[in-house]
This record gives sequence, structure tokens and C-alpha cells, in this order.
Amino acid sequence: MAITAALVKELRDRTGAGMMECKKALVETDGDIELAVEHMRKTGLAKADKKSGRVAAEGIALIETTDDGKRAAVVEINCETDFVSGGDDFRGFASAVARRVLQNDPADVEALLAMPLSDGGNSVEEVRQELVAKIGENIQVRRFVRVETDGHFGVYLHGTRIAVLVDMTGGDETLAKDIAMHVAASRPVCVAEDGVSPDLIAKEKEIFVAQARESGKPDDIIEKMVGGRLRKFLAEVTLVGQPFVKDPDTTVGKLLNNKGAEVRRFVRIEVGEGIEKKTENFADEVMAQVRGD
Repeated sequence: MAITAALVKELRDRTGAGMMECKKALVETDGDIELAVEHMRKTGLAKADKKSGRVAAEGIALIETTDDGKRAAVVEINCETDFVSGGDDFRGFASAVARRVLQNDPADVEALLAMPLSDGGNSVEEVRQELVAKIGENIQVRRFVRVETDGHFGVYLHGTRIAVLVDMTGGDETLAKDIAMHVAASRPVCVAEDGVSPDLIAKEKEIFVAQARESGKPDDIIEKMVGGRLRKFLAEVTLVGQPFVKDPDTTVGKLLNNKGAEVRRFVRIEVGEGIEKKTENFADEVMAQVRGD
């Protein structure tokens, strides 16, 4: 069967794949467009599997909220390069995933991947695989947090790399956003001391004791030194103990008290956080792309 330009265009419109790839699929299926679509989906799955081991440390962090401001979803979707993370296809997929999290409250990433990305459509995982085949990079739905509040949210996005959501009672919209900006900049571990892991405190205390013993001072002095260092450590890692970024002379805790506000929790997601990036020789990277690895 003759492979016409119109047939290639129709397949391209349906799959979003490149013109040459569409033509090749039509040739292999003797012009049967339905078989060509199925063939390309199978090929896309193979490509997705092949690329799944590649490091995806770039991407986008975003926040979706309901119209009433009572529910929110914070999501991280990863890819391999900044170039892809700025593309419309990738961003559209990320936004759709965030909306699905907001609407359906999946238990975990595995449950999310099994859900339809849009009502009545393909699953999140199927669309992800198709996007891998189309774009040519490993794409991963890495993590999400869904939050409900009877107070109000502070939302701050630092470009597309850092997303912060603050769950607050009292105060106003400006204060909530200021606190979210502070969390983005200062990276607190938790809201207050009672949220710090006992294991983390024990580990830091062990280090402080070892350091203090090197001074040769008596045990009672060492105990005071360690106590002081622990208090300083807890102030550094807790939101309420940190100096407020816009006014370092006051702590976030004092600011909240003065405004009659309370932060109950916050979510901070930074793209690629904790992912070990692979450093490659540029020439080798180009050759890998030429070979289609």
C-alpha cells in the first residue's frame, strides 16, 4: 500500500511522534494506521524500558490547589535535561499528574501510575511511556504530597525547581507566602523541636560530646557546652527557631506569635534533591544520542 503524506500526518497527529518514525511504522504495517499506532505504542514501551535506568535529576516541581484553597498537591516529575523540563509536552504532563493527585488522593506513586491521567483516558504510566518514546528521555513521576487544611495555604514556587506549601492558621495571605519563601530559602527540617527525629538529636549529641571532650574540660562544663550546642542546632533546623529571612533580628516563631498565626506543617520539594547526578564526557554523551542509546 502506498504511504501517503496524509497518512503520515494522521499518524503523527495521533501519536505525536516524528515524521520519519511515523512513516517507518506505516511501512512496517503496510499502511494499516491502527496497527501502526499499536506498533508504535509497543516500540514506545521498549524505549521507555531501555531508558528507565538513566538518571533523571532535572524536571519540575509544581503545586495545584482547589478553587476553595482547602486542598493542595505538591508534585515532582523528573527528566534528564533542562531543555526537556521547559517543553510544553513535559509541563502539560506534569500539570495533569498534579491535577490527578489533587482529585483522587492516590495512596502512593504506584497507585497514581495506575490511574487514568484524564477521565476515560490512558493511565498515567501509559502516557509516561508514550512521552518517553516521543521525547527520548527518561521521565519519572518521583513523589507527591497531598494536603488538606481547615486554615489556609501559603504557596511559593521558586521557578520550577522549588515548590513550598505551608499549612497555616491565623495571619494573612502575605504572611503565609512570606513563610513559604522562608522555607524555600532556609530549608528547615520541621516546624518545631517536637518534630525533630530523636535519632537525629542523638547523632548530633554524640558528635557534640566528642568535640567537647577534646577541650579537656571537666564533665560538668562539657555537659553545658553540649546543651548549648544542641539548643543552637535545634534552632537552626526548626522553622520557628530560625531567624526570619526578611528580618534576621526576629525568629519565625516570634513573628508567628506576634501575628497570632501558627504553622501546622509545610512541604518543601526541590527538583533532583537526593538524586546522584551522573557526570558524563560530553563527546560520549553526543555519541550516545547519535546511536539512540
